[in-house]
Amino acid sequence: MTKKQIDGSPYSEKIWLKSYVNHVKPEIDVKVISLAEMMKTTVEEFPDSLCYDFQGNCATYQEVERDIISLANFFIEMGVQKGDRVAIMLPNTPQYFVAVWATFYTGCTSTGMNFLMQTPEIIYQLKDSGAVVLFTLDSFYEEKVQNALQSGETNVKTVITTNVADVLDLDPQMKEQLIKIGKLPYGEVIPVEGIKYFTYNEILENYSSDKAPKVDIDPKKDIAFLQYTGGTTGPPKGAILTHENLIYNIKQIYHWLEPGANPGKEVYISGFPFFHLAGMAFNLSSVHSAAGQILIPNPRDTTYLTNKAKDYQGKIRLMVNVPTLYLLLLSNRKFKKLDFSSIDIFISGAAPFPSESINEFEEVVGKDKVLEVYGMTEASPIVTMNPYLGTKKIGTVGIPVSSTEVKIVDVVDRETEVPIGEPGEIVIKGPQIFKGYWNKPEETEYALKKGWFYSGDVGIMDEEGYITIVDRTKDMINVSGFKVFSVEVDDKMNKHPAIELCSCVGISDPDRPGSEIVKLYVLLKKGYESSEEIKEDILKFAQDNLAKYKVPRMIEILEEMPLTSVGKVDKKVLRKK
Repeated sequence: MTKKQIDGSPYSEKIWLKSYVNHVKPEIDVKVISLAEMMKTTVEEFPDSLCYDFQGNCATYQEVERDIISLANFFIEMGVQKGDRVAIMLPNTPQYFVAVWATFYTGCTSTGMNFLMQTPEIIYQLKDSGAVVLFTLDSFYEEKVQNALQSGETNVKTVITTNVADVLDLDPQMKEQLIKIGKLPYGEVIPVEGIKYFTYNEILENYSSDKAPKVDIDPKKDIAFLQYTGGTTGPPKGAILTHENLIYNIKQIYHWLEPGANPGKEVYISGFPFFHLAGMAFNLSSVHSAAGQILIPNPRDTTYLTNKAKDYQGKIRLMVNVPTLYLLLLSNRKFKKLDFSSIDIFISGAAPFPSESINEFEEVVGKDKVLEVYGMTEASPIVTMNPYLGTKKIGTVGIPVSSTEVKIVDVVDRETEVPIGEPGEIVIKGPQIFKGYWNKPEETEYALKKGWFYSGDVGIMDEEGYITIVDRTKDMINVSGFKVFSVEVDDKMNKHPAIELCSCVGISDPDRPGSEIVKLYVLLKKGYESSEEIKEDILKFAQDNLAKYKVPRMIEILEEMPLTSVGKVDKKVLRKK
């Protein structure tokens, strides 16, 4: 393909712009500031607005900033330097909120850690990031962090421990009783030699909250997050995200959803963990809008999430979750009885949301309220969104947001643009795209070429610019030379009346070396039991709805579908099975 042909392609002509509604501009002009400045602006303009609600314990933006300043001053006194990495291994609690913003106030870099990681994984991330501070729960510390620090392989010099009870209004006797009956996780903190230890509450009590430290931050160069991700290849890598990357993406999201916005008056709710960039983007966007956040420490506790949504009926505008959590909520009777009139956006991301399930969900919450999006850690994270006011195409992840370009290229040569309507690798350019992988030049060179990020996702763009995700390049199944996209098979099979959730993977074909067969894992709906008859019915459904080479050769019914920490189906676990 010649340069002239590329320049005149539908991708370079940005065919998605014709699907923009009136309020959305092709390019947005953003005043780039640091995240710390963004928080300070919100505190100044909306000091008394709700910042968070955690288990009924609430705080305003002004109150929260006092804790942020105390922790930031502590960091400075401990000798933490601008650019140092601060590792945070906490559930969605006020302590996580304070820790990440204190990191920004000192010009440091936050690296969120999945609290489900085991000791070797903890050592890897601490060592790779070079984190000098670790903030964690005492229960996590006793369970696995202590062993990681005893390895001597990390650069951690300061450990801050906390307990959920630190931010709850509990008397000592009640706290002790809850620990005894196992309702309040608690762990013993035994120091490792050479490391200084502090508790969260003693820091807040002993360090000034009057004046924030003065730190010069260059939004274009200084790193806000070192966010670990599987990336497009290999083991976890630290994606380098600057303040500019995040500020731009926050503004892109706000611009998209701006009609009806009411800064300082809204409440948002999400089950995404803060250690995942989708959860952190939710946090940052809430602060930008001076919205109150309902902190959900355990997203699978749908009764708690439902009760909090009930507490704020009429005030919640936005909910953000993975599809599996929406489906869990749908099976909760109390959720179905809520008043959804104030919630006009149910953002769904991180995994495919079966079209039948969206229709079922919208029968409860209201038509055209589910807004599917697409993003990834390397894009801060949002790349595409279905229009807020325009046409939402169920099953697609929408169109590129403002100031963003997308093209679809051949998955083999990674250069030739494929025609509209054909699958290929999604390639992205925009101000929200990361700067590279931490200390991994080869992986960076593979993923970033001439300003374009090669996502590793396979997608199709239609004539109106809407994108459908059909697979990860690593999840494509090769059946005798034919490409089978697992997302397509999953979406079709999820329509079977007995299937609650399903996912297919490719396994080696013993009869054809180099080829694979499709294996489908199934979680049945309540009321259905595993049997040969139900397997035969599922197979017949597949044969009626899929091309012969896409039909699963093996079907296994599971009692529980393995999920990642954010609620995606864990295909790695399925492959190992």
